[in-house]
Amino acid sequence: MSLSLPMIAGIISTGMFLVSTLPMLTKAFRTRDLHSYSLGNIMLANGGNAVHSIYVFSLPPGPIWLLHSFHLVTTGMMLAWYLRFEFFPRRQTRVNPVDGPVDDLLMVTR
Repeated sequence: MSLSLPMIAGIISTGMFLVSTLPMLTKAFRTRDLHSYSLGNIMLANGGNAVHSIYVFSLPPGPIWLLHSFHLVTTGMMLAWYLRFEFFPRRQTRVNPVDGPVDDLLMVTR
């Protein structure tokens, strides 16, 4: 693999994309608050990535493979997290020191 100008640009832009996406993923995972994201947009991004994979993986291996693979994983994670934390949230139980566990969704003391 020779390091031509396009190859160097691809490596640099891939690194920049990786670094710019990590804070979004970290915040989404840490807070589990994805209500500001659109399910339709996340699903469209995943569908587009699946179709775009046919093109990307027909190219010779290079930075574009790393970039696209990372993009596939991140949009897949965002979809899984959106479905888990926003679309199908689990009930959170906290302990009430007086009455015992309290279900936050139903606000019922057990």
